[in-house]
Amino acid sequence: MIHPTALIDPKAQLDEGVRVGPYSIINGDVHIGAGTIVGPHVVIQGPTRIGEDNHFYQFGSIGAAPQDKKYHGEPTRLVIGNGNTFRENVTLNRGTVQDRGETTIGDDNWIMAGVHIAHDCVVGNHTIFANASALAGHVEVHDWAILGGYTLVHQFCRIGAHSFCGMGSVINQDVPDFVVVSGNLAEPRGINTEGLKRRGFTREQMAIIKKAYRILYRTGNRLEQALEEIELINDAQGTLDSLIAFLKNSRRGIVR
Repeated sequence: MIHPTALIDPKAQLDEGVRVGPYSIINGDVHIGAGTIVGPHVVIQGPTRIGEDNHFYQFGSIGAAPQDKKYHGEPTRLVIGNGNTFRENVTLNRGTVQDRGETTIGDDNWIMAGVHIAHDCVVGNHTIFANASALAGHVEVHDWAILGGYTLVHQFCRIGAHSFCGMGSVINQDVPDFVVVSGNLAEPRGINTEGLKRRGFTREQMAIIKKAYRILYRTGNRLEQALEEIELINDAQGTLDSLIAFLKNSRRGIVR
């Protein structure tokens, strides 16, 4: 399961069924879970923790030092969950001590060719990053979010759950849950109706989400006033719970 041309550091731990392709390098404190495939010409550096059943395609750089001039070799790390796909030329950097010290990627994410995820980012579950999209440092991407090709996200921004960022979007503020944005700079274009249908949201739930969108973007309300009105329309199922929490924790304001 390990190609004879691969270089594996004695400190690295590879669980049962891990496959490593030709000319790949696994260096330092690295733990790779069962069933993970490391393709050819991949470099994985530690400290890095990788779960089960991930697939790294060729020429990836996984767990390299952060691209931050304040980094001076501190033992930060990269943590990856289970069932993720990382296509060609993906770069994933470790964290920094100025933030959480860890870059974290959850489960079942589809990361296409040329994507960059910088230091201290947090990526949830079931996300899609299309080709050449890039996260600056300290960015959060919540569950089920989709980033179109060549999307660029400014540091400290957050991309909400079930949101959709159109191809070539440049994002310098938070994208709320359920919202579709596009453009340079990105602007709101509606709610992610198709994505919500695919994930089992009911018509009633989508109607409430549309009301929340209109309160945020069609009434001229300040964010604080919009948040109060959204809390009032939240239903017994808590359809808007995650949106309310997202808005309360906005650091950079929301895309307008």
